[in-house]
Amino acid sequence: MLRSAKIRLRQSHLSNQRSISVIQAIQPGAVFKDNLAMLPGIDGIERIDLVDGQGAVVASIENKPGKQGSLAVYHYLREAFGSLDANAAEHGLAVFAEHTADARNRPGAHPNVDRLLEIAAGGPALRIDVISAA
Repeated sequence: MLRSAKIRLRQSHLSNQRSISVIQAIQPGAVFKDNLAMLPGIDGIERIDLVDGQGAVVASIENKPGKQGSLAVYHYLREAFGSLDANAAEHGLAVFAEHTADARNRPGAHPNVDRLLEIAAGGPALRIDVISAA
């Protein structure tokens, strides 16, 4: 318990430096729709940019139909974890629930889940930038 408290304190300290509000992580269930209902709203977000260690935007998730579930998950991961590292990616895979199994069976069908699988397997961490709507 002490270790998790230290991690949460460190994340809070980092969040103050980067203006990232750390929220409590949810306990994901087996159904994506139910998990989605527990996540913060995405009103006022235009898109999310995923940025590599060199500062290049490697992907964007726009606030449009068909992408809003992914936008909500990635926004939540930023709020709960600060960045997209292996720990955040593993948690994101649990949030995506049944879509994670589908992505494993059909690579390319869910690119935003595929990205989490890659990072969870040791791929490089990414920064999550939230771009507000004008």
